[in-house]
Amino acid sequence: MDKKPLRLILLKRDSSDRIEGAAQELTQFLHSHSDTELLTVAVIEELDPATLDGSEVAVVLGGDGAIIRACRQLGQRQLPIIGINLGRLGFLADLTPDLFRTRFDEISTRSFDVVEHLMFQCTMTRPDGSSNSWLGVNEVAVSAEATLQMVEVELSIDDAPVTTYSCDGLIISTPVGSTAHSLSAGGPAIRQDLPVVVVTPICPHTLSNRALVDDANRRYRLELPSARTEVILVIDGQIRVPFQVGDRVDFQKADVTFKLARLAGHNYYSVLQQKLGWSGQPRYSADD
Repeated sequence: MDKKPLRLILLKRDSSDRIEGAAQELTQFLHSHSDTELLTVAVIEELDPATLDGSEVAVVLGGDGAIIRACRQLGQRQLPIIGINLGRLGFLADLTPDLFRTRFDEISTRSFDVVEHLMFQCTMTRPDGSSNSWLGVNEVAVSAEATLQMVEVELSIDDAPVTTYSCDGLIISTPVGSTAHSLSAGGPAIRQDLPVVVVTPICPHTLSNRALVDDANRRYRLELPSARTEVILVIDGQIRVPFQVGDRVDFQKADVTFKLARLAGHNYYSVLQQKLGWSGQPRYSADD
């Protein structure tokens, strides 16, 4: 008995000419395959949740940022995502359009692994009791709105005070986010499937304040004891919210996971070698 056609949706980063051109080519390619059913094509922010019914896979066209937006848009109805990279680095969106077409038989026959990754829920509660929550993939970051200004951020974990950071900023990241902003601030690269969270201060005033790795099942709370300048909370580099004295920010593991479809042959460390230039060997002179 033949398997049912793979039902998928195509999500675009935006409506720019470059993205639209790639989307049209990809749509024609998908329509030419009888073993797939393309349910909808949409710009990520314009996705109608009703179109998700029956969908098995979301193909995201753009780059890592587009995948992060797609996860937030999918909300509680996360689908396995296949990322097609039209951007630059592409840790998550690691297929080119040509490679997607070349290996499409594996995709259409569901010959891929679905790897689940930690997502977080970030909730800001204000002194009047009102709150807002955001779903995220990479990290939350706290920093001064103005340049060359330090901030003080209190961190507690499960209500236990940890420390007050005096720093240029503070990042709390998932393992997926550990190779993004956190890594550039001196944090460690964490395997994407580990159930941990990384807290990384940016240029801490106290030199002994270094990156902290802890259990993802804990609640991480950030508060401002004082603020000499305007402070901003940034979620996944895409959402910016004013953070004021009296506000409380809680970072917790989300109820849903980020599902990434990986084809055979994918290796985490080979990706690091390729994207971060780890494959190079030091060159020594003959006199060394």
